[in-house]
Amino acid sequence: MKDIFNKAAGAAKFIKQQIDDLGELCIITGSGLNPILESFTIIKSIAFSRIPHLRDATFHKGEFLVLEHEGKRYCALNGRLHYYEGYSAAEVAFPIRILFCLGVRKLIMTNATGGLQSHYEPGQIVMVKDHINLLPDNPLRGYNESNFGPRFPDMSDAYNKEWRQTTLELAKSQNINLEQGIYACFQGPSLETPAEYFYLNKIGADLVGMSTVPEVIAANHCGIKVLVFSVVTNVCMPIEDITPTTVESVIEVANRAIPVLKKLVFGSL
Repeated sequence: MKDIFNKAAGAAKFIKQQIDDLGELCIITGSGLNPILESFTIIKSIAFSRIPHLRDATFHKGEFLVLEHEGKRYCALNGRLHYYEGYSAAEVAFPIRILFCLGVRKLIMTNATGGLQSHYEPGQIVMVKDHINLLPDNPLRGYNESNFGPRFPDMSDAYNKEWRQTTLELAKSQNINLEQGIYACFQGPSLETPAEYFYLNKIGADLVGMSTVPEVIAANHCGIKVLVFSVVTNVCMPIEDITPTTVESVIEVANRAIPVLKKLVFGSL
């Protein structure tokens, strides 16, 4: 995508024509986690389908929001794109390119995940400290657009350590048990088999999901700081205790975590 910067800049220009003041921090919501946005005042909503060059979401709602809270402006992506929807990793990460062109420099992301540690409980929130990319693609594959970043971006601090530390201190002050973990990304849409859960646990993953990693890679390429909260919606270890999981149960458990997740998100703004 040699013209990726021009496309992202064009999409950003379209959004700025609708509303110019949208802040420097964006929130991306995962499955069942969009209620965290209810405490904001929505200033503007633009469907993904209206934004030039941006693919439309087929599972999540898919809308760009401009929000206000205590006199400050923020933006949000209510829902995201996924590799399993048939999009390339570059297409999945394209919203991050748009955010960069809009001046966004900090990103809070949420997702629903499978927990790969036996002590995790459904509804527990884990802050991501690193990831394992098991997608057969990378959003930076192909031509490198230097307006976004270097050909070989460093990923040693993909989940900003300083931001994570202040968030841990926030959690402690509010008596929230916030652990950190490593997130592995599979392509989906089928959930993982017991053998795959076992494999992921053995290679060092604490969490597994079908999103987030392409966006984090693109954000780091652009120099955008990232903070990610995962809600454990189904516990996948020990293997012999695994029970069938449905999308409905994932969303139901994710919704239960909203009150604590709100405290962490608002404290991290």
